Amino acid sequence: MATATKRWTYEEYYKLNDDKRYEVIEGELIELFTPAVIHQRIVKRLFIELTEFVEKRNLGEVFISPIDVVLSDENAFQPDIVFVSKENAGIVKEKAIFGSPDLVVEVISPSTLKRDTEDKKKLHAKFGVKELWLIFPGEKAVEVFSLKDGDYEVCSFGYDSGKVKSCILEGFELNLEQLFKEV
Repeated sequence: MATATKRWTYEEYYKLNDDKRYEVIEGELIELFTPAVIHQRIVKRLFIELTEFVEKRNLGEVFISPIDVVLSDENAFQPDIVFVSKENAGIVKEKAIFGSPDLVVEVISPSTLKRDTEDKKKLHAKFGVKELWLIFPGEKAVEVFSLKDGDYEVCSFGYDSGKVKSCILEGFELNLEQLFKEV
């Protein structure tokens, strides 16, 4: 006889009284673990570059994890970096971002590979995140996806050196040698 698995909502997760970090993906509560130093270096470098670009042009706001992005009752993520445009600023609330940010960045760890590149990628597309960056530290690769007709297509790609660019933030480019320095 099969037993039903508890389906979690963001509100239930939010009320948990512990110091752990979680995501809720299709009603499943998933504990997040502390990322490796290399992961944090990459997040820091990209966050600084993106924040300087966005603030200089007054385009919106950039957030760094941990911050909850609540796409639905049963889908709440903590992306590494999130950009919300001025036009979309109403989704930023005191407790979390409630709605689809314009851009999401995930730095891929071996333990999150399938979840980030398949499960969450599909949900980001479903809920209308315009641009998704997947960064692979081990491969020194970056894939930038742009949402077209409800699905992602590659907008920019880079491996080891050169630059990748954003498709929604015109003029934003990232030097991969600088991003992956000391990786």
